[in-house]
Amino acid sequence: MSDLFWLTDAQMAHLQPYFPKPHGNPRADDRPVLSGIIFINRNGLRWRGAPTDYGPHKTLYNRWKLE
Repeated sequence: MSDLFWLTDAQMAHLQPYFPKPHGNPRADDRPVLSGIIFINRNGLRWRGAPTDYGPHKTLYNRWKLE
């Protein structure tokens, strides 16, 4: 079993109305990005320490910084 954190379908459905509508470039999938941000904050890691399952660390940081 993995130690990674993943948001459930119910949690994603609850958050879905708050996501911005895509304009122009397609957004990265929200589930791994938000799960990665939560994982980083819970474990006190640096952004570069994010597991690659969540996507690029720069994407995680940029989404955290903007939202």
